[in-house]
Amino acid sequence: MADRVVQGEGRVVLAATPIGNLGDASPRLCELLESADVVAAEDTRRLHRLVQGLGLTITGRVISYHEHNERERAEELLELVQEGQTILVVSDAGMPAVSDPGFRLVSAAVDAGVLVTAVPGPSAVLTALALSGLPTDRFTFEGFLPRKAGERLSSLRDLSAERRTMVFFEAPHRLATMLAALSEVFGANRPAAVCRELTKTYEEVIRGGLGELVAWAESGEVRGEIAVVVGGAGEPEASRPEDHVDAVSALTAGGMRLKEAVAVVAETQGLSKRELYQAVLSARS
Repeated sequence: MADRVVQGEGRVVLAATPIGNLGDASPRLCELLESADVVAAEDTRRLHRLVQGLGLTITGRVISYHEHNERERAEELLELVQEGQTILVVSDAGMPAVSDPGFRLVSAAVDAGVLVTAVPGPSAVLTALALSGLPTDRFTFEGFLPRKAGERLSSLRDLSAERRTMVFFEAPHRLATMLAALSEVFGANRPAAVCRELTKTYEEVIRGGLGELVAWAESGEVRGEIAVVVGGAGEPEASRPEDHVDAVSALTAGGMRLKEAVAVVAETQGLSKRELYQAVLSARS
Protein backbone atom coordinates (compact mmCIF):
# COMPACT_ATOMS: atom_id res chain seq x y z
CA MET A 1 0.00 0.00 0.00
CA ALA A 2 1.37 3.42 -0.95
CA ASP A 3 2.18 5.90 1.82
CA ARG A 4 -0.63 8.30 2.70
CA VAL A 5 0.14 11.79 1.38
CA VAL A 6 -1.87 14.78 2.56
CA GLN A 7 -1.86 17.63 0.07
CA GLY A 8 0.31 20.46 1.30
CA GLU A 9 1.58 18.52 4.31
CA GLY A 10 5.35 18.22 4.33
CA ARG A 11 7.16 15.44 6.13
CA VAL A 12 10.56 13.95 6.82
CA VAL A 13 10.87 10.22 6.12
CA LEU A 14 13.87 8.27 7.42
CA ALA A 15 14.21 5.17 5.25
CA ALA A 16 16.37 2.12 5.93
CA THR A 17 18.33 0.90 2.91
CA PRO A 18 19.85 -2.57 2.37
CA ILE A 19 23.07 -3.26 4.26
CA GLY A 20 24.17 -5.66 1.54
CA ASN A 21 21.49 -7.67 -0.21
CA LEU A 22 19.33 -5.56 -2.53
CA GLY A 23 16.50 -8.03 -1.99
CA ASP A 24 16.04 -6.51 1.46
CA ALA A 25 14.75 -3.23 0.00
CA SER A 26 11.15 -2.80 1.12
CA PRO A 27 8.29 -1.87 -1.24
CA ARG A 28 7.77 1.35 0.76
CA LEU A 29 11.42 2.33 0.24
CA CYS A 30 11.10 1.74 -3.49
CA GLU A 31 7.84 3.72 -3.71
CA LEU A 32 9.29 6.68 -1.84
CA LEU A 33 12.53 6.71 -3.83
CA GLU A 34 10.42 7.28 -6.93
CA SER A 35 7.86 9.67 -5.46
CA ALA A 36 9.60 11.84 -2.84
CA ASP A 37 10.05 15.52 -3.69
CA VAL A 38 13.61 15.42 -2.35
CA VAL A 39 15.95 12.52 -1.64
CA ALA A 40 18.67 13.52 0.85
CA ALA A 41 21.46 10.96 0.51
CA GLU A 42 24.65 10.42 2.50
CA ASP A 43 26.45 9.55 -0.76
CA THR A 44 24.65 10.45 -3.99
CA ARG A 45 26.80 8.06 -6.02
CA ARG A 46 25.83 5.12 -3.84
CA LEU A 47 22.22 6.24 -4.00
CA HIS A 48 22.26 6.12 -7.80
CA ARG A 49 23.87 2.65 -7.72
CA LEU A 50 21.12 1.50 -5.35
CA VAL A 51 18.37 2.93 -7.53
CA GLN A 52 19.90 1.41 -10.66
CA GLY A 53 20.20 -1.97 -8.96
CA LEU A 54 16.54 -1.82 -7.94
CA GLY A 55 15.43 -0.75 -11.40
CA LEU A 56 13.89 2.50 -10.14
CA THR A 57 13.78 6.09 -11.36
CA ILE A 58 14.08 9.06 -9.03
CA THR A 59 11.73 11.86 -10.07
CA GLY A 60 12.53 14.28 -7.24
CA ARG A 61 15.57 16.37 -6.47
CA VAL A 62 18.67 14.63 -5.07
CA ILE A 63 20.63 16.45 -2.36
CA SER A 64 23.82 15.32 -0.62
CA TYR A 65 23.37 15.06 3.14
CA HIS A 66 26.44 13.84 5.03
CA GLU A 67 28.33 14.44 8.27
CA HIS A 68 30.24 17.43 6.90
CA ASN A 69 27.20 19.42 5.77
CA GLU A 70 24.52 17.98 8.06
CA ARG A 71 24.00 21.10 10.15
CA GLU A 72 23.59 23.46 7.17
CA ARG A 73 21.55 21.00 5.11
CA ALA A 74 19.16 20.36 8.02
CA GLU A 75 18.02 23.98 7.93
CA GLU A 76 17.55 23.89 4.14
CA LEU A 77 15.63 20.61 4.23
CA LEU A 78 13.40 21.81 7.05
CA GLU A 79 12.41 24.84 4.97
CA LEU A 80 11.41 22.52 2.10
CA VAL A 81 9.30 20.39 4.45
CA GLN A 82 7.57 23.50 5.75
CA GLU A 83 6.73 24.33 2.12
CA GLY A 84 4.87 21.01 1.94
CA GLN A 85 7.51 18.76 0.37
CA THR A 86 8.29 15.15 1.29
CA ILE A 87 11.96 14.71 2.18
CA LEU A 88 13.28 11.16 2.03
CA VAL A 89 16.50 10.68 4.03
CA VAL A 90 18.72 7.69 3.22
CA SER A 91 22.19 6.73 4.39
CA ASP A 92 24.68 4.46 2.64
CA ALA A 93 23.23 1.44 4.44
CA GLY A 94 20.79 0.78 7.25
CA MET A 95 18.75 3.36 9.16
CA PRO A 96 19.63 7.08 8.98
CA ALA A 97 20.37 8.85 12.28
CA VAL A 98 21.90 5.67 13.77
CA SER A 99 25.64 6.29 13.44
CA ASP A 100 24.71 8.12 10.21
CA PRO A 101 23.39 11.59 9.32
CA GLY A 102 19.80 12.34 10.24
CA PHE A 103 19.70 13.23 13.92
CA ARG A 104 20.01 17.00 13.47
CA LEU A 105 17.21 17.08 10.91
CA VAL A 106 14.92 15.00 13.10
CA SER A 107 15.67 17.18 16.13
CA ALA A 108 14.98 20.38 14.17
CA ALA A 109 11.79 18.91 12.67
CA VAL A 110 10.50 17.88 16.09
CA ASP A 111 11.20 21.36 17.48
CA ALA A 112 9.35 22.89 14.52
CA GLY A 113 6.36 20.57 14.88
CA VAL A 114 7.02 18.97 11.49
CA LEU A 115 5.86 15.41 10.79
CA VAL A 116 8.66 12.84 11.03
CA THR A 117 8.17 9.18 10.20
CA ALA A 118 10.25 6.19 9.16
CA VAL A 119 10.40 3.29 6.76
CA PRO A 120 11.92 0.52 8.91
CA GLY A 121 14.17 -2.09 7.45
CA PRO A 122 17.71 -3.48 7.50
CA SER A 123 19.93 -2.70 10.48
CA ALA A 124 23.54 -3.81 10.86
CA VAL A 125 23.27 -3.30 14.63
CA LEU A 126 20.30 -5.61 15.13
CA THR A 127 21.46 -8.16 12.56
CA ALA A 128 24.88 -8.49 14.21
CA LEU A 129 23.29 -8.70 17.66
CA ALA A 130 20.89 -11.44 16.56
CA LEU A 131 23.64 -13.50 14.90
CA SER A 132 26.23 -13.09 17.67
CA GLY A 133 24.86 -15.79 19.94
CA LEU A 134 25.17 -13.38 22.87
CA PRO A 135 22.31 -12.19 25.11
CA THR A 136 19.87 -9.94 23.24
CA ASP A 137 17.43 -8.99 26.00
CA ARG A 138 19.43 -5.89 26.93
CA PHE A 139 22.07 -4.25 24.76
CA THR A 140 23.80 -0.95 24.02
CA PHE A 141 25.08 0.42 20.71
CA GLU A 142 28.45 2.16 21.08
CA GLY A 143 29.23 2.93 17.42
CA PHE A 144 32.89 3.56 16.53
CA LEU A 145 35.45 3.79 19.33
CA PRO A 146 37.88 6.77 19.32
CA ARG A 147 40.87 6.28 17.02
CA LYS A 148 43.47 7.62 19.46
CA ALA A 149 44.76 4.89 21.78
CA GLY A 150 44.40 6.88 25.00
CA GLU A 151 40.85 8.00 24.25
CA ARG A 152 39.90 4.49 23.15
CA LEU A 153 41.17 2.92 26.38
CA SER A 154 39.40 5.58 28.43
CA SER A 155 36.10 4.85 26.66
CA LEU A 156 36.51 1.12 27.20
CA ARG A 157 37.33 1.54 30.88
CA ASP A 158 34.05 3.44 31.24
CA LEU A 159 32.33 0.37 29.77
CA SER A 160 34.26 -2.23 31.77
CA ALA A 161 31.37 -2.82 34.19
CA GLU A 162 28.63 -2.62 31.52
CA ARG A 163 26.30 -5.57 32.03
CA ARG A 164 24.49 -5.29 28.71
CA THR A 165 25.70 -6.78 25.43
CA MET A 166 27.62 -4.13 23.48
CA VAL A 167 27.62 -3.55 19.73
CA PHE A 168 30.43 -1.61 18.03
CA PHE A 169 31.32 -0.69 14.45
CA GLU A 170 34.91 -0.79 13.19
CA ALA A 171 36.88 -0.35 9.98
CA PRO A 172 38.70 -3.47 8.70
CA HIS A 173 42.19 -1.98 8.95
CA ARG A 174 41.65 -1.04 12.60
CA LEU A 175 39.93 -4.25 13.70
CA ALA A 176 42.97 -6.04 15.19
CA THR A 177 43.95 -2.95 17.19
CA MET A 178 40.39 -2.49 18.43
CA LEU A 179 40.04 -6.14 19.48
CA ALA A 180 43.39 -5.97 21.30
CA ALA A 181 42.15 -2.95 23.27
CA LEU A 182 38.88 -4.75 24.08
CA SER A 183 40.83 -7.80 25.26
CA GLU A 184 43.13 -5.66 27.41
CA VAL A 185 40.28 -3.91 29.21
CA PHE A 186 37.55 -6.58 29.25
CA GLY A 187 39.77 -9.65 29.47
CA ALA A 188 40.81 -12.22 26.86
CA ASN A 189 38.02 -14.62 27.84
CA ARG A 190 35.12 -12.16 27.41
CA PRO A 191 32.80 -13.70 24.76
CA ALA A 192 32.43 -11.74 21.54
CA ALA A 193 31.62 -12.02 17.85
CA VAL A 194 32.98 -10.31 14.76
CA CYS A 195 30.27 -9.97 12.11
CA ARG A 196 31.40 -9.00 8.62
CA GLU A 197 29.71 -8.53 5.26
CA LEU A 198 26.26 -9.13 6.76
CA THR A 199 23.61 -10.24 4.20
CA LYS A 200 26.28 -10.26 1.46
CA THR A 201 27.77 -13.19 -0.45
CA TYR A 202 30.72 -13.62 1.92
CA GLU A 203 28.87 -13.07 5.20
CA GLU A 204 30.90 -14.36 8.12
CA VAL A 205 30.44 -14.44 11.90
CA ILE A 206 33.48 -15.38 14.00
CA ARG A 207 32.66 -16.16 17.63
CA GLY A 208 34.98 -16.73 20.57
CA GLY A 209 36.83 -15.06 23.43
CA LEU A 210 38.36 -11.66 22.71
CA GLY A 211 41.85 -13.15 22.90
CA GLU A 212 40.96 -15.70 20.22
CA LEU A 213 39.47 -13.00 18.01
CA VAL A 214 42.63 -10.90 18.30
CA ALA A 215 44.68 -13.86 17.03
CA TRP A 216 42.20 -14.41 14.19
CA ALA A 217 42.24 -10.76 13.13
CA GLU A 218 46.05 -10.65 13.18
CA SER A 219 46.42 -13.85 11.14
CA GLY A 220 45.25 -12.36 7.85
CA GLU A 221 43.64 -9.45 6.06
CA VAL A 222 40.06 -8.73 7.12
CA ARG A 223 37.76 -7.00 4.65
CA GLY A 224 34.23 -5.68 4.47
CA GLU A 225 31.78 -3.86 6.72
CA ILE A 226 32.27 -4.97 10.33
CA ALA A 227 30.24 -5.01 13.52
CA VAL A 228 31.72 -6.32 16.77
CA VAL A 229 29.42 -7.67 19.47
CA VAL A 230 30.80 -8.12 23.00
CA GLY A 231 29.17 -9.82 25.96
CA GLY A 232 28.47 -7.71 29.04
CA ALA A 233 30.33 -7.95 32.33
CA GLY A 234 29.34 -10.81 34.58
CA GLU A 235 27.84 -10.61 38.04
CA PRO A 236 30.20 -8.75 40.39
CA GLU A 237 31.71 -10.95 43.06
CA ALA A 238 30.01 -10.68 46.43
CA SER A 239 31.91 -8.48 48.84
CA ARG A 240 33.47 -10.40 51.77
CA PRO A 241 34.11 -8.94 55.23
CA GLU A 242 37.75 -10.12 55.02
CA ASP A 243 38.29 -7.86 52.00
CA HIS A 244 37.58 -4.71 54.05
CA VAL A 245 39.65 -5.27 57.15
CA ASP A 246 42.34 -2.88 55.88
CA ALA A 247 39.73 -0.14 55.42
CA VAL A 248 38.71 -0.52 59.06
CA SER A 249 42.35 -0.51 60.16
CA ALA A 250 42.98 2.70 58.21
CA LEU A 251 40.15 4.42 60.07
CA THR A 252 41.26 3.22 63.48
CA ALA A 253 44.83 4.31 62.70
CA GLY A 254 43.41 7.78 62.18
CA GLY A 255 41.94 7.81 65.66
CA MET A 256 38.45 6.37 65.11
CA ARG A 257 37.19 3.82 67.61
CA LEU A 258 36.99 0.25 66.33
CA LYS A 259 33.21 -0.16 66.59
CA GLU A 260 32.64 3.18 64.87
CA ALA A 261 35.07 2.29 62.08
CA VAL A 262 33.38 -1.07 61.58
CA ALA A 263 29.99 0.63 61.40
CA VAL A 264 31.19 3.13 58.77
CA VAL A 265 32.79 0.51 56.51
CA ALA A 266 29.93 -1.96 56.91
CA GLU A 267 27.37 0.66 55.91
CA THR A 268 29.28 1.84 52.82
CA GLN A 269 29.98 -1.72 51.63
CA GLY A 270 26.63 -3.27 52.51
CA LEU A 271 28.15 -5.69 55.04
CA SER A 272 27.04 -7.13 58.35
CA LYS A 273 28.64 -5.14 61.18
CA ARG A 274 28.92 -8.28 63.29
CA GLU A 275 30.66 -10.27 60.54
CA LEU A 276 33.05 -7.42 59.73
CA TYR A 277 33.87 -6.96 63.41
CA GLN A 278 34.67 -10.67 63.74
CA ALA A 279 36.85 -10.50 60.59
CA VAL A 280 38.84 -7.63 62.07
CA LEU A 281 39.35 -9.48 65.38
CA SER A 282 40.42 -12.63 63.50
CA ALA A 283 42.95 -10.66 61.47
CA ARG A 284 44.43 -9.20 64.66
CA SER A 285 44.77 -12.52 66.48
